[in-house]
Amino acid sequence: MVSPRHSVHGQWSSRFIFIVALIGSAVGLGNVWKFPYLAGENGGGAFVLVYLLCTAFIGLPLMAAEILIGRRARRSPVLAMRTLALEEGRSSLWAGVGWLATLAAVLILAAYSVVGGWAMAYVFRAASGAFVGVDAYQASQLFRQLTGDPERLLAWHTLFLAVTVMVVGRGVRHGLEEAVRWFMPILIGLLLLLVWYAWRYGAFDQAVDFLFRPNFAALSGGAVLAALGHAFFTLSLGMGAVMAYAAYAGDRVPVLQVSLMVVLADTAVALLAGLATFPLVFSNGLAPASGPGLVFETLPLAFGAMADGEVYATLFFAMLMFAAWTSSISLLEPAVAYLVERWRIERPLATSYLGVAVWTLGLVPVFSFNIWAHVRPLDGWPLFQGRTLFDLMNFVSTNLMLPLVGLAVAVFAGWRLSPQTSRLEMGRTLGYRLWLGVIRFITPVAVLIVLLNSAGILQ
Repeated sequence: MVSPRHSVHGQWSSRFIFIVALIGSAVGLGNVWKFPYLAGENGGGAFVLVYLLCTAFIGLPLMAAEILIGRRARRSPVLAMRTLALEEGRSSLWAGVGWLATLAAVLILAAYSVVGGWAMAYVFRAASGAFVGVDAYQASQLFRQLTGDPERLLAWHTLFLAVTVMVVGRGVRHGLEEAVRWFMPILIGLLLLLVWYAWRYGAFDQAVDFLFRPNFAALSGGAVLAALGHAFFTLSLGMGAVMAYAAYAGDRVPVLQVSLMVVLADTAVALLAGLATFPLVFSNGLAPASGPGLVFETLPLAFGAMADGEVYATLFFAMLMFAAWTSSISLLEPAVAYLVERWRIERPLATSYLGVAVWTLGLVPVFSFNIWAHVRPLDGWPLFQGRTLFDLMNFVSTNLMLPLVGLAVAVFAGWRLSPQTSRLEMGRTLGYRLWLGVIRFITPVAVLIVLLNSAGILQ
């Protein structure tokens, strides 16, 4: 019998909602903010091609593995890993993988909430016409005025997180599912409208050429490693979010098909975000390799020089805000689910406790841009030289913890979980046999490369 357990949190109302929820978890700042600037920094089309290959051999197998574990155990990531390990006669220490994933999600959410607050602030700035006619210096100063004001930054962080806590506190059906029903159509609708705007007013042909015509001369070893790392990060893998959401899925949901649909949708959104961004950048003679400032400094400059720029800038940052919310909701869910299951705390109360904890952790990134900007606690180490407290929090959670969890999940699903168990959840198909081979032999090696590169061991 497949997945005989039932989650105490309830169940998604349909397979479609489960898929959309997973897509919402995957689609976030990594697609709309990070992917365009990584593609811009690493030569465009060649990076995109390598990224697609990395997604196939890292993202897809790990997505299927996390869905398998979450649905089989019907528990939060911590208890899911413990339950399945004991069933298979393995050590209960495998629960540590769930702990690491849950902690990583909380740390990432603390920083995510601050960046989501930037997007909220820019919605109002764009709507007020603050970008109209700005030059490069003024666009840069607008961003520095926001990040340099701790009170303003704290207010936006608080507001963004409050919406996240409110949604998660309402439960699976009335909170997570309702948010997905509203946020995802708005996000996709805005994205398509912005692609149309970029096609109408931007250098669209140049952007298509940049994104889809590989220039392998521009591809470096660093670009390949960046593609490996981003393929891992963008799908919300290693954070426990996919496991938590899968615990609420129906028994008959086809694991591999759902994984493929989520990966394809996530990739499509990333490419559409590039098509919404680069035509505006190119049409204004700006540099695509603008780094993290591409969205918050370069794009306002582009919007400010274009027809109806203030309207579409408002829509762009609204889209970014909704993308951040769909992911932040999934990041909070694993820890909330654990408190409810382990300590029998009512969901609204558990969500409030964790909301306060995340808000407090968020003070680190908030103050890292202003009153703590001079603090470089690990400056003596070459790997951490010049990193602020925000950089360190982001580095530890994203660059170290996520690959560690991913590596452990690949080993557990491929080698510690019996083939009989995984076949019960995934079926006796050619796809299953291919997945088993990849998750055993290819994915662990690829994730290990990501980890070694992040740790500065492999250059």
